[in-house]
Amino acid sequence: MTQPAGARFGETGGFVPPVYPYERLHGLADEAAALPGGLVDLSVGTPCDPPPVAVVEALGSSGAERGYPSSAGSARLLDAARAWVERRFGVLLGRDAVAACVGTKELVAGLPHWLRLRRPSRDTVLYPAVSYPTYAMGAVLAGCRAVPVPARPDGSLDLDAVAAEDLARALCLYSNSPANPTGCLDDLEAAARFGREHGIPVISDECYVEFTWEGKARTILEHGLDGLVALHSISKRSNCAGLRLGFYCGDPELVAYLVEVRRHAGFMVPGPVQLAGAVALEDDEHVERQRDRYSERLARLAEVLQALGSAVDRPAGGLYLWAPAPARPDGGDAWEFAGRLARTGGALVSPGDLYGPGGAGQVRVAAVQPMERIELVARRLGR
Repeated sequence: MTQPAGARFGETGGFVPPVYPYERLHGLADEAAALPGGLVDLSVGTPCDPPPVAVVEALGSSGAERGYPSSAGSARLLDAARAWVERRFGVLLGRDAVAACVGTKELVAGLPHWLRLRRPSRDTVLYPAVSYPTYAMGAVLAGCRAVPVPARPDGSLDLDAVAAEDLARALCLYSNSPANPTGCLDDLEAAARFGREHGIPVISDECYVEFTWEGKARTILEHGLDGLVALHSISKRSNCAGLRLGFYCGDPELVAYLVEVRRHAGFMVPGPVQLAGAVALEDDEHVERQRDRYSERLARLAEVLQALGSAVDRPAGGLYLWAPAPARPDGGDAWEFAGRLARTGGALVSPGDLYGPGGAGQVRVAAVQPMERIELVARRLGR
């Protein structure tokens, strides 16, 4: 069992929150910002490109400001989500199999708590060993055990490595494909089969699926709905991270349970945001343009890092490079490499141990800056 770095319980037994992972980068950010031309922030996946004009216009034209919005999601939003899933993956969903959430991070952080209320005899969250920190933190916040699952050489979850005791206590299993931070693609069919064999709900985080570079985009729901929930978001596909809108879909029984729990807790996506989200999901052309931007940036950033001696490859999916720190005579590690990129190139990147101990020795580089800013980093480093 592990817990997020720095998480601990105080002398009275109360929870003491750890430092938020990206707060640890302030010193590097200050060094990068001191260079002429300033900081080039490649540490967090915050989109830099504009959202579709129609999405912005929808925010001011919904007429939904006065009343309370639907917690499950408006009919138009749910139908837009269902239609997108059918277009993208060929999977048909009823309206009872999809619901809105206030960004998928909210859902990931809350799921262990809500699922434990449903099955109080279980207390273990299985999650990828190198992953988005909120999987483990959500477990800790729910008073659960956070148990990492190692990856196979191809990046898929090594489900055979899960101990029998952890299987018996498992509340859910998280899969993330394409994965943050590694960009690897999971074996979703194997994850679905594993969950059903052991009676464990599988939560498939597919928020980067629009940026699948190897093969076609996949969802776990291609393997049925029973025991499965897929998470999706407009944050990256439509450059709308600030709207805080995602949706979850899959097993109608699980979706209905989560809708009711969240309704009682008052979780609601604002009405204007629901209309804007529907408009975003109804259009695919802007996503194709965004795919081209990220593809170009990833290729250029890989060239820049390779010139420094990093054996980095383009990812199978996602908008991050998972770059090994170059070998150095002085034994430099990921934090040393991140410091060198900040001081010399003005680039802020995330050392890999922010995503679990298994990430040590790597840095995550987000392709979220315009090409002219990436070229600025390249020129600085080229000196």
